Amino acid sequence: MKKLQQRIAPLLTKYLDLPSDVMLELPRITTIGQIHVYIENHKGLVVYSDNELTVRANKGLIQITGKSFVLKTMLPEEILLEGTITDIKFISE
Repeated sequence: MKKLQQRIAPLLTKYLDLPSDVMLELPRITTIGQIHVYIENHKGLVVYSDNELTVRANKGLIQITGKSFVLKTMLPEEILLEGTITDIKFISE
């Protein structure tokens, strides 16, 4: 069933003009300069420290590095991080 859903979702996204991040369960990452990162559709916190944030995504991990990190908001599928962001990486599992 999951394989069928994985094949149909891109078609629905393309032909019905549906947002791909929602249909494909992809994370949406919004940055404001180097001071804010807003992540939607994450699957949980893996690492949090003063200079690193790693969250699980549908197809791997998202690692954000920098300094002076503060978690301003953490909800089941949303995170708002403030600090000085130097790098954002997507890591396949």
